[in-house]
Amino acid sequence: MRAVDIVKTAIGNSFRSRLRTTLTVIAIFIGAFTLTITNGLGTGINNYIEGQVSSIGAPDVMTVTKPAETTAATDGPPKYDPRAASAVAADGPPGTPSVVAMTSDDLSAIADVAGVVSVEPVLNVRTDYVQWTDHDKYVLATSPLGSGVQIELAAGKQFDHASGQYEVILPTSYVEPMGFADYASAIAQPVTIAVTDALREQHVVEATIVGVQEETLFGATASLGDALTTELYDLQSIGLPESSTTEYSSATARFDTAVPAAEVQRSLVDAGYSGSTVADRIGTFQTVIDGIILVLNAFAIIALLAAGFGIINTLLMSVQERTREIGLMKAMGMSGARIFALFSTEAVFIGFLGSAIGAGIAMIVGGFVSGILANGLLAGLAGLQLLAFTPASIAAVLLLVMGIAFVAAVLPASRAARQSPIESLRYE
Repeated sequence: MRAVDIVKTAIGNSFRSRLRTTLTVIAIFIGAFTLTITNGLGTGINNYIEGQVSSIGAPDVMTVTKPAETTAATDGPPKYDPRAASAVAADGPPGTPSVVAMTSDDLSAIADVAGVVSVEPVLNVRTDYVQWTDHDKYVLATSPLGSGVQIELAAGKQFDHASGQYEVILPTSYVEPMGFADYASAIAQPVTIAVTDALREQHVVEATIVGVQEETLFGATASLGDALTTELYDLQSIGLPESSTTEYSSATARFDTAVPAAEVQRSLVDAGYSGSTVADRIGTFQTVIDGIILVLNAFAIIALLAAGFGIINTLLMSVQERTREIGLMKAMGMSGARIFALFSTEAVFIGFLGSAIGAGIAMIVGGFVSGILANGLLAGLAGLQLLAFTPASIAAVLLLVMGIAFVAAVLPASRAARQSPIESLRYE
């Protein structure tokens, strides 16, 4: 019997006892459906997180700071350091490190660290307001734009840093209050941004809106182009000592991706600095999400294992009912290996049938539920597709279920292959 004949015969034999096979397929369907849904949930959430974090940093960029020495909790309050810019509240617990302001010498030292390609200081700009023509003024919160960041836009385009133009990207929440009809109408419009210097004098700069940014999990702040950031920083620094204008709380360092991030971080520590990537900042959050998905997957696997026992029972009963048929096949020269292949193929087909139906219905239900939630309960989370399915994950589910089915078939298929043809033909 050829391989193709074994497959055809196995498929036909699967439906000899339709009720028994249907019940087994339903059990497999439940496990495959659950596993597909949980995998889709994990993929959707992780895709959303990755899209959100792209707004705060690129994968090959580190935020570098210069931590001060940490005092032990039993040593009392730390000594005052006029160069330190504390990153914690005044009532923070003893032992919490502060951040020392960095200078151009520190930037040069960071650039010399093995694996670091380039270093840029982070310029923190505190703007007063933003205004479009004669409309109302609104407080404008900005965040430093890290090197290599690609902002998720609802309209417009990314910054053209090489142009030297004063460019700004506003969050979606600013568009309607500022007087624009929609996102598209805000693009290319001039706005006035105000900043106050150390002498309490206010300066205004005219910039152009080049994009509208989707709000993220990390807040609704505006992003400023390089040229605009430098101009506003210089204006707000008027009246400050020259030394203060060349001190920075942190820097962004782009590193060579061929060098492991952990190795670059160790080198920075050896040089007296601390570096953190986007992955470090969201690592705990993603670990929790992955842990929840893992637990949900475990329940799906348990359901599939229970379905595996159903396959064992189905095939054992099938072997018993077809004892004389097995004896006849052996008497006609069919080997035990081919009989084993026949019954194991039957089990794999049942597994494939149940998993294919389960995965298919899960994709349909998942797409429907995602659409409802995206336009309802989760409408505020722009860009979130709660359940996302990939060909690789679907294929993995099918292969896993078929593998479980094959393992479940080993016992009954081996029993069928070992049967004596004479005793089988005598079986009543």
